[in-house]
Amino acid sequence: MRQLELRHIRAFVCVARALHFARAADELGIAAPSLTRLIQETERLLGVRLFHRTKRSVALSAAGSAYLAEALIALDHLERAAQRALLAGRGEVGRVEIGYVASAAYAGVLQKAVGGFRNTHAGVEVSIREVPMDAVAAMLGDGMLDAAYVRPPMPLATGIEAMSVHRDRFVLALPADSPLAESASVRPAQLRDQCFVLPEQESGTFEVARRGRFAARLGPRPGTLAAVLACVSLGGYVSVVPHTLADCIALPGVVYRDIAGRPIASEIALAFRQHERAPAVKAFLRFARGGTD
Repeated sequence: MRQLELRHIRAFVCVARALHFARAADELGIAAPSLTRLIQETERLLGVRLFHRTKRSVALSAAGSAYLAEALIALDHLERAAQRALLAGRGEVGRVEIGYVASAAYAGVLQKAVGGFRNTHAGVEVSIREVPMDAVAAMLGDGMLDAAYVRPPMPLATGIEAMSVHRDRFVLALPADSPLAESASVRPAQLRDQCFVLPEQESGTFEVARRGRFAARLGPRPGTLAAVLACVSLGGYVSVVPHTLADCIALPGVVYRDIAGRPIASEIALAFRQHERAPAVKAFLRFARGGTD
């Protein structure tokens, strides 16, 4: 059984607006007899008369007037759907899920990338959430995240890669009443007898121990950097943390000191799927890399 097609609706709307078959046929680029047959077929399929026709005039019937209002809405929806599809294909609409570790926010990397992207891609919904670093790879693989700001090194699953977006260095967080706090910088060897609170990014701690030629005595792993600093503030622990914290978090009982010697590098990286298909996510990754769309 034949069904109404888009060509029927477009032909009907064109005639309804022109109220003249010859002019409507010219506008559609078809012969007048072909348009007449198309309208007749439309009326048969709908089971109603859409026009009152004489040799001198064409007028909409009551059914035609009612159908025209809905047909115009339908065509408008189709046009908007086509535009929406075009924008989605260009990455201008859609959704991006971004995870981050807290130090990415402290460093301003997250704000610059997400804020800038929102300003240039208003049709893309960007959702952000703090996530544990050891869960990032699985969340990217499962599609729970599209990208994540992390502190490498970290293990990456197959199909996940990371690029550096910010360079930093490690410093020492000390109890304010520690004798070590009396100096502007602390040599790694001076930390031999200290107990270390471990942040999620523990590589700085082990590099300090390597340079000081001792095995680090490890304390709690409280999770977030704020929790790490809270442990330090209570006394009895020290921690190796990104320098960005010294500029952002002033906690009672905590002071920051440089680590003597060659700076121990720290960085923030953006992790993502290697073979991303979603245009909105690819647009964000281009923006985060500093590219253009």
